[in-house]
Amino acid sequence: MSNIADNDTMTKLVALCKRRGIIFQSSEMYGGINGFWDYGPSGVPLRRAVEQLWWRYMVEERDNVEGLDSTIICHPEVWRASGHLAQFSDSMTDCLECKKRYRVDQLENPGVCPNCGSTKMTEPREFNLMMKTFVGPVFDEEHAAWLRAETCQPIFVDFNTVRIATRQKLPFGIAQTGKAFRNEINPRFFTFRSREFMQMEMEFFCRDEDSMQWFDYWHKERWNFYTKVLGIPENKLRIHWHDKLAHYAKAALDIEFEFPFGWGEIEGVHHRGTWDMSRHCEFSKQEKDCKYYDQDTKDSFFPTVVETSCGLDRICLMLLCNGYDEDKADTQKEGMDEDVRVVLRLPAKVAPVQIAVLPLSKKLDESASALFRNLRKQYRANYDDSGSIGKRYRRQDEIGTPFCVTVDFDTANDQAVTVRDRDTMTQERIAIAALPAYLQSKIYPDA
Repeated sequence: MSNIADNDTMTKLVALCKRRGIIFQSSEMYGGINGFWDYGPSGVPLRRAVEQLWWRYMVEERDNVEGLDSTIICHPEVWRASGHLAQFSDSMTDCLECKKRYRVDQLENPGVCPNCGSTKMTEPREFNLMMKTFVGPVFDEEHAAWLRAETCQPIFVDFNTVRIATRQKLPFGIAQTGKAFRNEINPRFFTFRSREFMQMEMEFFCRDEDSMQWFDYWHKERWNFYTKVLGIPENKLRIHWHDKLAHYAKAALDIEFEFPFGWGEIEGVHHRGTWDMSRHCEFSKQEKDCKYYDQDTKDSFFPTVVETSCGLDRICLMLLCNGYDEDKADTQKEGMDEDVRVVLRLPAKVAPVQIAVLPLSKKLDESASALFRNLRKQYRANYDDSGSIGKRYRRQDEIGTPFCVTVDFDTANDQAVTVRDRDTMTQERIAIAALPAYLQSKIYPDA
């Protein structure tokens, strides 16, 4: 956590995430375990909402992308074929004075410990990032296995099975979301680099002569997802093109976001050529499962792959960082004396709570509860009748709730409620009968 402590905004955000049950360190009562994070009651709906948006955008709204949910543990040969067992590693070095460990490529001054300034550093050595386990009752090398380091390799292995089951022809894609594991040397920046994380990947299979057109297409589609679907300002995003490419690739880029700690990758779009399919063919000896046979041209070939790969946890962190704000506007009109209002300006479609129902008095619980039960059928809703109305507003602001609906003593007479907007703090009187349509237009304006 030392890296976070150097950044005031990140320090405040990490504290907020724990205080409001969004994200906090795993096993904290035992001192925690570095690189592992738990999502709490206000974090789970955020992450699921983002994942569902990605799935709908990438799979459900397309005719040429299919879904997959593969196992976390694959046959060990999968990782031998992919090169992970031989090449998936980082160079690390240790300080002999303070015993800190670093990735060599992250040292600003190679050979000097950034913690204590010592020049007594060990020679760089390779450190494999795969997490090892065992399958079965015997813990020996014959039964060794690995937790997947990325979700894409099972897609390549299952290519032919999915193709036949769905009757797809090239070009088409296979997408999946799921857990991945990497034994990172130096997890850092909260959930940005963890040892257990959620990936969302899509592998698009096509003919090589069409591959660069598809690369450009998916590059633009992924940019649109962040700017148009998630509403990230374009000036907070940038494209980083890779100068050094793998021998099998024609292009590669990262979409980066400007975090409080600097620019960081949230997605990669890669031209992977035929490398993965040819390698699995070589190691499995199952050529028919790795090649595509074109019924029209009667030729058989390895499909070229264009990949989109993003981290769900990084996207959630991006949304939290982008949304964190300290509003110094006068808040006394809402019954609060403090000068600063902490607020998460999350997009309404991914907010953990989209609507909070707040009865002005517990005497109004019956009518307010009925309204709450009706609203939560369609939205992620919360019912809060504890404390002053100002304190309740603050609680909802801190978890990013875009709209608070207040039931007051006039509601029984005029059949209306007061809707308070998180970002503008303006309040509107809305008829209960018109409330569903009003909220729908605010939360899902593009629906």
